[in-house]
Amino acid sequence: MRVERRSVHDREILRLAVPALGALAVEPLYILVDTAIVGHLGTDPLGGLAVAGSVLVAVFGIFNFLAYSTTAAVARRVGAGDRRAAAEQGIAGVWLAVALGIALMALGLIFAPAIVDLMGASSSVAPPALTYLRISLLGAPFMLLMLAGMGYARGLQDTRSTLIIAVAANVWNLLIEIVLVYGFDLGIAGSAWGTVSAQVGAALVYVVLIGRSVQREGAAVRPHAATIRAAAVVGGQLVLRTGTLLLAITGATAVASRIGDADVAAHQVAFQLWWFLALALDAVAIAGQAMIGRFLGADDPLQARAAARRMIEWSVIAGLVLGGLVVLARPWLVPLFTEDPAVRTLALDVLWLVAALQPLNAVVFVLDGVLIGAGDARYLAGAMASATFLVFVPGAALVLGLDGTLVWLWVVICLFMAARLVGNVTRFLGGGWQVTGAVRHR
Repeated sequence: MRVERRSVHDREILRLAVPALGALAVEPLYILVDTAIVGHLGTDPLGGLAVAGSVLVAVFGIFNFLAYSTTAAVARRVGAGDRRAAAEQGIAGVWLAVALGIALMALGLIFAPAIVDLMGASSSVAPPALTYLRISLLGAPFMLLMLAGMGYARGLQDTRSTLIIAVAANVWNLLIEIVLVYGFDLGIAGSAWGTVSAQVGAALVYVVLIGRSVQREGAAVRPHAATIRAAAVVGGQLVLRTGTLLLAITGATAVASRIGDADVAAHQVAFQLWWFLALALDAVAIAGQAMIGRFLGADDPLQARAAARRMIEWSVIAGLVLGGLVVLARPWLVPLFTEDPAVRTLALDVLWLVAALQPLNAVVFVLDGVLIGAGDARYLAGAMASATFLVFVPGAALVLGLDGTLVWLWVVICLFMAARLVGNVTRFLGGGWQVTGAVRHR
């Protein structure tokens, strides 16, 4: 692939992607801060955080569609020059987020004991897990509102504000948790309340930002049923996409655990590194969501395709660089995670595949962003489901049936990502995603 030295889209890609990268890097700090603080309280509280935290990460991951769908819809209206409609789309995202957040909170509080039991928590780990989960669920409406607000800001081509809010929320989370856990001796409950307070504060900042836009554009604040319903339809398609992805991710861990203890430990090391690198590569995808939505809203499919091609070029370069860094850093990266010789050997082998995946991952992720920005959620849901059920599930079953190794499991993961690449590239080359106008009607 020939890469042009300069493109008219380079400046804008960097303007959107660099702050997005910062925000993506900061987001996982909520759980890391909680882990660091709770870890000093003892084994049982730390185990409780692990159980409750894994549930919350999965649940809130499902609701990421509130950010993605809002970004695409708002960007289209910005491109069409209708900022009032863009503000009303942001309001629709807020109403949907609050409604879903309240429902999630209520259902979560009711079923929290059953969820903790389902996660297999022991009698000593279950109480702190239940405490952390129940308190954290009180923040669900605010967490979901944060996602909708983040999507609105990105749709306005503003990733700088999302970075500032993310950094401020994490700094507050750290400070208030230290006070509550150690100053007031609240234990794991103090950690949970600290995170909830940070979510409330960030959500309120987004409400202020959206409120100012609504006032400036003279937009309606009341809920508009048709707009909310349209957002929910797209959201449902993105939930299917994310749900099948999470199925593959959790399925890979389940298969690794059945291969052996050292294998699942090595898989955890490799997967966490893979996930961290995915966050870095996803920054360009976020720029894609914002830019593609705006170009299509402005009835400019040629610029949309040109910008997408440039983002693919930059993402391939980033993937090659990251892959090379993984290869070079393997010998000292793995010892940071484990001292077990068997785990180290397995992880070193798998990291060759993690490195090889980076350029492929880069294209998959950026085309995810392009197609999400285009509002092509139905296709993405079908493509992800096909890759999961036609490639990953049979491949994982084959690894188990033939007593395969961890390396063979990661070969299956490579095939899964290759299937996603084929699906995304086919759609991109076909042009069916280039539906123009302020609202995508098909």
